[in-house]
Amino acid sequence: MWKSGNILKWFFIAAFLITFINGCALYGQFFGEKPEKSAGELMSEGTRLLEKGQYEEATAAFQKLKDRYPYSEFAVDAELKMAEALYKDKLYDEAYQAYNDFERLHPKNPKIPYVIFQKGMCHFSQVSTIDRAQTHALLAKDEFERLVKKFPRSEYADNARRKIRECYINLSEYELYVGHYYFKRKKYRAAMERYRYIIENYPDFGQYHEALEYVAKCKERLPAEEERQKELEEKKKSWWFRLTHPFD
Repeated sequence: MWKSGNILKWFFIAAFLITFINGCALYGQFFGEKPEKSAGELMSEGTRLLEKGQYEEATAAFQKLKDRYPYSEFAVDAELKMAEALYKDKLYDEAYQAYNDFERLHPKNPKIPYVIFQKGMCHFSQVSTIDRAQTHALLAKDEFERLVKKFPRSEYADNARRKIRECYINLSEYELYVGHYYFKRKKYRAAMERYRYIIENYPDFGQYHEALEYVAKCKERLPAEEERQKELEEKKKSWWFRLTHPFD
């Protein structure tokens, strides 16, 4: 009987110790694992890392919060802060996708005007020099215009209007650059099309008068270009040209 009582007593002691260890920080030391952080702890950690400029680590913390606690009170804020971390880390395509997901999932959220502005900034931050295609300027303009149209009195609307103007300037400068490229190569008809596009679509952005001037220059030179084109077409008909330029 004594042995049975002793065994029962030690059984209860062991059960208590296991329960105690499982519920405190010593659990990790005994079993090599730490208890999972709560949603609030992950939110605080991610925010702290974001403020310190440790954007990759902040992104990981917010992602972990989203994955582990998708229905917590911090989940929506974590989605937006993760987009912020990606943007500040200059991962603009990933940030755009994160902002886009936020807008899609929470279309009535009061921060949507800011989200749309940031979507525009993800493209605007990738605008290249005028000797490159201005795809991002065009996409940024579309987002900023959408913001102004949808939320004209938003605190971000005025800044969006300024960005729209900058996008238009980039687009018009690119058209002027391409026009000059053709002009220098004596492709006057192609150049004139670019200059006319500026006149018709970007009349208020500084390149209008220069485009008008070059339209006149193109018109002066077009007859000579057309004459050269006729001569080339005639030349192509000759047997000698076909012999020496078999692939033209």
